[in-house]
Amino acid sequence: MKKSFKIILSIAFVVFAFMYFTDNAYATANNSVPLPKVNISVDGANTPKEYVDNIKILIMFTILTLLPSFVIMMTSFVRIVVVFSFLKGALGAQQSIPSQVLIGLALFLTVFIMAPTATKINNEAVKPYLNSQITQEQALLKGEKPLRDFMLKQTRKKDLELFKETAKLDKNIKLENMPLHTIIPAFMISELKRAFEIGFLLYIPFLIIDLVVASILMSMGMFMLPPVMISLPFKLLLFVMVDGWYLIVKSLILSFK
Repeated sequence: MKKSFKIILSIAFVVFAFMYFTDNAYATANNSVPLPKVNISVDGANTPKEYVDNIKILIMFTILTLLPSFVIMMTSFVRIVVVFSFLKGALGAQQSIPSQVLIGLALFLTVFIMAPTATKINNEAVKPYLNSQITQEQALLKGEKPLRDFMLKQTRKKDLELFKETAKLDKNIKLENMPLHTIIPAFMISELKRAFEIGFLLYIPFLIIDLVVASILMSMGMFMLPPVMISLPFKLLLFVMVDGWYLIVKSLILSFK
């Protein structure tokens, strides 16, 4: 009992000493290292037009923080990352395959698939605008067209009609004149549907392995042994033998052609 009391007393002393020296170090740091003052203001503007230009730059930088999310939703990233998520669930290897690796692979596959579209945008909109050959409005219109064509090629007519009717657009409106806020959600729904279809096909062979392993374990009376623990090596063996990564990546790339 005395020995336990001494151990507890020693731990309390160490914790107290740590807190004491940490507070002293923090106080010393505050006294010796002054914190810089941060001031956000619009300087160098003498006319209302200059103020407006500065505010436009501030708004542009604010939009840039949200731009990656918008761009991801308008590319092939949605389908790829959802399929990879289904693959992790089908294999039962949620902890074995890091999410960062799959997201990185999905990003690079997105860059590969979207390269022709990005090249068109660069040649038809970005370069002419930087060379002062077209105005900003013309650059936005020309840059929007390749991305619009890509999304419309992957969007189902049924999904497009849903948002067109909900937005109360003219029934005779042409696809090239349809607003982006109607095309983007229809494109995302179509992408999710295709991703779920691919995920269902991925689950079938692995589900069969789970059923076979569970039936064998039940027939042997091993009710307390988790079937997932036994089926995982067989799933990995099947996935490696059929060269699963090659087949999945090839199928995803060809699905956008």
